[in-house]
Amino acid sequence: MPYKENPYEEFLKSLAQLVEDIINDMPDEEHAMFIGCTIVAGGNHGVPPPFQDMQGDPREIRYEIIESDKQIFITTQLPPDIKNAPYADIDPDSVRICVDDLDARIPLPVRIDVIHSFYMVRHGVMDVVLIKKTASTDTR
Repeated sequence: MPYKENPYEEFLKSLAQLVEDIINDMPDEEHAMFIGCTIVAGGNHGVPPPFQDMQGDPREIRYEIIESDKQIFITTQLPPDIKNAPYADIDPDSVRICVDDLDARIPLPVRIDVIHSFYMVRHGVMDVVLIKKTASTDTR
């Protein structure tokens, strides 16, 4: 049964699985490269397109942020030569992305439900999914 707040949840999960299957089945000689794929339903509500400024230090952690009514999504491409497992330290007001000797502290516009927020690292991309605190769950 679809997720109550997003009737397209099952469709998007199937679409993400289909894209993953296509990528995995591509012949190596094609030399195609996918850095990451994030599907966010509901539009961006006036949020500027991600990765506006790709200039700067190549050893700097660059990321994109997309915000919806109930969640904040942070995606970053990881450097190809990392030695240790990258991680995200999620706090109620900020996220710190740590990759070897690099880190980026990202202040958040709202408080986060740390218990239900999570991150995952896959194919050189870190996705952080932050659940916004609601008035009923905010116990400051």
